[in-house]
Amino acid sequence: MNAAPTLPHGRHATWWHRHGRRLASHLFLVFLALTTLAPFLWMVLASFKPLAEVEQLNPLPSVWQPQNYPQVFRKISFARYYFNSVFIAAWVTFLQCFTSALAAFAFSRLHWRGRDTVFKLYLATMMIPGVVTMIPNYTLMVRLHLLDSYLGLIVPASFSAFGTFLLRQFMLTIHPALDESAEIDGASPWRVFTDIILPLARPGLLTLAILTFMGTYGSFFWPLIMIKSDYLRTLPIGMLYFDSVYGKQTNLLMAASVMNIVPLIILFVCTQKFLVKGIQLGAVKG
Repeated sequence: MNAAPTLPHGRHATWWHRHGRRLASHLFLVFLALTTLAPFLWMVLASFKPLAEVEQLNPLPSVWQPQNYPQVFRKISFARYYFNSVFIAAWVTFLQCFTSALAAFAFSRLHWRGRDTVFKLYLATMMIPGVVTMIPNYTLMVRLHLLDSYLGLIVPASFSAFGTFLLRQFMLTIHPALDESAEIDGASPWRVFTDIILPLARPGLLTLAILTFMGTYGSFFWPLIMIKSDYLRTLPIGMLYFDSVYGKQTNLLMAASVMNIVPLIILFVCTQKFLVKGIQLGAVKG
């Protein structure tokens, strides 16, 4: 009988070079993905467990308790906290996109003395940690009588050096000939901004809107020091109140956490295409 044909050693090396490394990298990425998903899966499973089983090693509950979710609404004003988080995040997102777009237009399309110097100084504020400006901002809100109010949560977060930088990069990719053509036709700077620049910078605006909404929705420290009334609490503050007042009810806290995180996951999954595209386009100038 003839022996089975075997691949020469060189072909084995070629196959490993072409496919083996890719397979190893894919397995490593799958391992990282499972490691990242493990806390989220534990949170979801714990939200269906009785309190006595939350800290047990068995991942699956012996008795499924979906009533943990409606019980959260009976314990705290979860619907009110959810409305506050979405309401504040929506207003901050709108105002931050608007103010950042105006500043980016001034720094990228208008020509005025000291423009680049002012932009560098403005950009340097990103290097200042938020905890450094928290006390001055709090003092300012107290003097303006905006403590414990929606305006106190919305107004300080309506301006962003990062948003200005991001949109400026997008606007620099738009050819100056479009501005010149519009100005020849008699368009004012405001008309150029609204009719030409903003539509072409839509990917950047969508990227900034997604990042701003997700960041504001999960904001914790600023609402913690600003809010005193129960009806103004956002979800992170309401969940902290729930954990401190009703004791250690981990199963109910996990149920509240799932309801808190799921909207962000849905938002990210639905908009990830625009987010990735916007970041890629904004990284290229000209």
